[in-house]
Amino acid sequence: MRIKTSMRISRNAPALLIAALASTPAGARVQIHVDLSTQTMHVTSAQGSYAWPVSTARAGYVTPRGHFSATGLQAMHYSRKYDNAPMPHSIFFHGGYAIHGSYATGSLGRPASHGCVRLAPGNAAALYQMVAAEGASISITGSRPTRAAHYASSRYLSHAAYASRRDYSNPLQFLFGE
Repeated sequence: MRIKTSMRISRNAPALLIAALASTPAGARVQIHVDLSTQTMHVTSAQGSYAWPVSTARAGYVTPRGHFSATGLQAMHYSRKYDNAPMPHSIFFHGGYAIHGSYATGSLGRPASHGCVRLAPGNAAALYQMVAAEGASISITGSRPTRAAHYASSRYLSHAAYASRRDYSNPLQFLFGE
């Protein structure tokens, strides 16, 4: 497997590559599955299994579906297409599409990106390290959640639960809240 990285190759690269291959069990790869319908990522690696919320393409954009391999890793990438936006711990898998960290953690769990798969920064760093050590097989399935499912986010449910506790038979509470 060939993974392009942003690191410079040193004279010791062949010895380091042999050492890395010797320490990695044959065929060991991180299995990454992104479910667009639930906006979750399931990861299985030699280090364990994880389930993380993600953000994928919002309306008007597309996150590609299919089976991919990691094609490049960059510890810090800046998007040339979207205002130099930071993309920490980028794992490229299909052209300019990547799995990467996002500082917009409040959007995780619902569609919000231009097509990339966004993760919390700590989860992206952990995944990056796993993929650098083991390689990766990436599958993306499902479809963008419907608008009704989007509105069923935890933030909306919290607001709905709060609103349902109000007693609208009391005109003062109706006008002024609690």
